[in-house]
Amino acid sequence: MKLRMWMGMLSGMLALAGSLRADTPEEKLAALGHELPAVAAPVANYVSVVRTGNLVYLAGHIPRDAAGKPIVGTVPSTMDLATARAAAERTALALLASLKSEIGELSKVKRIVRVEGFVASDDTFTDQPKVINGCSDLLVAVLGDAGRHTRMAIGTNTLPLGVVVEIAMIAEVTD
Repeated sequence: MKLRMWMGMLSGMLALAGSLRADTPEEKLAALGHELPAVAAPVANYVSVVRTGNLVYLAGHIPRDAAGKPIVGTVPSTMDLATARAAAERTALALLASLKSEIGELSKVKRIVRVEGFVASDDTFTDQPKVINGCSDLLVAVLGDAGRHTRMAIGTNTLPLGVVVEIAMIAEVTD
């Protein structure tokens, strides 16, 4: 009887300890059904990441589908808002992949400082912030409060390779 009681208490304590365990950002990504893509090489004369001190500057990243093909379009004439938002989320994954490549693990992110998003959009489209929310929402889901950031969301008539979004980011990291 006492053994069963102790076993029950031990089981409860182990369950509590497991529930208190903080998931890593990589585990949160997996739980959300995401995996980081391969880091893409720059398409021109620049580097994708520059670290100076504890700040990491990430160049503009673009959305790619699972096969690595750029996701192209203009909102809303050739792509609806929901699809463009999903493209911004895929861009966030690319940014996180580059960041992880630079710092080793995403748990070293102290804070996402800034996100700069550009959306290929028609002249009358004004919901660029809703598109870039695809990126912002994923960063907060994966990094918690460290993912909250300042941001700009700008509409433009065209982007490199015809993609629907291009997003740059600045992160503060720990050593």
